[in-house]
Amino acid sequence: MPWTPPSRPTRRSLLAGAAGVAGTALLTGCTGDRPAAPDPVVSLERRMREAAVRDSARLLERYDATAAAHPDLAARLAPLRTAVAAHTAALSPAAAPGSPSPTASPSGGTGAAAPAASAEPVPAEPADALTALADAERSLSKSRTIDLAGAPGELARLLASVAACGAVHVHLLTSTPGAKP
Repeated sequence: MPWTPPSRPTRRSLLAGAAGVAGTALLTGCTGDRPAAPDPVVSLERRMREAAVRDSARLLERYDATAAAHPDLAARLAPLRTAVAAHTAALSPAAAPGSPSPTASPSGGTGAAAPAASAEPVPAEPADALTALADAERSLSKSRTIDLAGAPGELARLLASVAACGAVHVHLLTSTPGAKP
């Protein structure tokens, strides 16, 4: 086969090539203008933390309402309430790795606060009030255990610890003070 010199490009081939280059440039330029999509793991973790904080805040309200309704139980409930307040602070989205440090605890750091208007009524009998508080702790502990399956690594470990602490609170709330196991 003999060698033939290259033919000159036609107007049609030049226009087609130019259109292809221009289209590629436009498409590439457009993708850089869009904001990056949020990281689904970060937003999932943030949503899970916010829900956990709301649940812990409701539990704190129950502790406060119970202590206010039954002052004789306040000393017994104080260490458990303090632990729940610490859980609330630890679960806060601001406490997540890479977030700025929280400046104040959700409870304001002033011990027992006035019960919230939305808190469930506290039973009149102290034993029933402790049982209701134990039921709230048990329910929250189970909920957090279920949430472990979908939680990112560090949050899952934190939820597991908080759920275990809640189970201990249930035991302490339902056992008789001073009784041997």
